[in-house]
Amino acid sequence: MNKILKRALLALAVLLLGAAAVAATGWWQAGRKMTRQVDVQVVALTLPTEAAAIERGRYLFNSRGCADCHGAGGAGRKVIEGGGMLVIAPNITPSAQSATAAYRVEDWVRALRHGVAPGGRPLLIMPSEDYARLTDADTGALVAYLKQLPALDGEAAVIQLPPPVRVLYGLGLIQDAAAKIDHTLAPATPVPEAATVEHGRYVAQMCVGCHGATYAGGKVPGGPPDWPAAANLTPGRGSAMPRYASVDAFIAMMKSGKRPDGAAIAVMPFGSLSQMNDVDLRGLHAFLQTLPARELGDR
Repeated sequence: MNKILKRALLALAVLLLGAAAVAATGWWQAGRKMTRQVDVQVVALTLPTEAAAIERGRYLFNSRGCADCHGAGGAGRKVIEGGGMLVIAPNITPSAQSATAAYRVEDWVRALRHGVAPGGRPLLIMPSEDYARLTDADTGALVAYLKQLPALDGEAAVIQLPPPVRVLYGLGLIQDAAAKIDHTLAPATPVPEAATVEHGRYVAQMCVGCHGATYAGGKVPGGPPDWPAAANLTPGRGSAMPRYASVDAFIAMMKSGKRPDGAAIAVMPFGSLSQMNDVDLRGLHAFLQTLPARELGDR
């Protein structure tokens, strides 16, 4: 065996050992991150009881992605299966066997706004960055609605991550919601519900989990490998928005889950998005028109 080949094999062995060490470190760190304690101070809200507030909570549950993961009745359902990943969202009805059976109001607030379980560990997969800026009124309405759901037998939470995703999570290349959220921010200040940029900015918070804080899209961190990149919602290179220059075209897409050419759009939770009312959709479209240009993936 000549010296060049020996050196090449030695270099390859060193690289493999280094990669194995990095992977082992990531795997170990992931276990620590999954069980770390996140200290978040929350104040219990006074839950509304009037019918209008409960109806507002129902609307938020159905239109903001909650039903897509937890099912129309809140009993939980399989959300992701494939590529070595299995995610089952748990039962969140008032059943004695549900994941939220012992939740106090402040526990609901901690989970929704901060991505943290009552015991202080981070909630994996739960996209709390989408709900972190809910107003007190909307948070209270949503919790009040959930607490009056019929108690159902349902699913227990299951989160199985494929080894590459677990390693990337451990290395900090994929973050859980609790690591993304600025826990010091006060709840959003209410703005009038209208087809305005200000209201659209509030509605758009539900998009950040997939499209990123800049709305520039790109590969969804931690998503299954077969998921397509989230669309760039800014006017930068790779933007999807030229297809929806008119608000009517945008609303048609959100209601149907199809592009103007009739092609179906993958992954987006159209079961929920199709339930959004025209005021929210028109405001959302108005807000997206104001975004500064970024290239696809510049999250």
